Amino acid sequence: MGRLAESKDRHFVLFRYDDAHLARPGAMPVSLTLPLSPDPVETWGLHPFFRNLLPEGWLLDLAVRKLRVHETDEFGLLVATGADCAGAVEVVPDHSSGDEP
Repeated sequence: MGRLAESKDRHFVLFRYDDAHLARPGAMPVSLTLPLSPDPVETWGLHPFFRNLLPEGWLLDLAVRKLRVHETDEFGLLVATGADCAGAVEVVPDHSSGDEP
């Protein structure tokens, strides 16, 4: 559906829909704040839609301890926990892609 990539300096995150998803009849955006477009969306840190997928409270504490990801590494936490998000969104690593989403 789309690709999410963190900049090398770890300050910016880019999200871009896959061309195949954009071409699909009836394609839906993942969020109203991320409308369908071939242009990437760049944000300082995680876009709020993706930030809201992160664990909170005791689940965050557990994830930080068990996954050994620092609690301030939002992108790392999303990659580590995003395969089991609430709802229809799933975030999984793509080891075959380059840096550009």
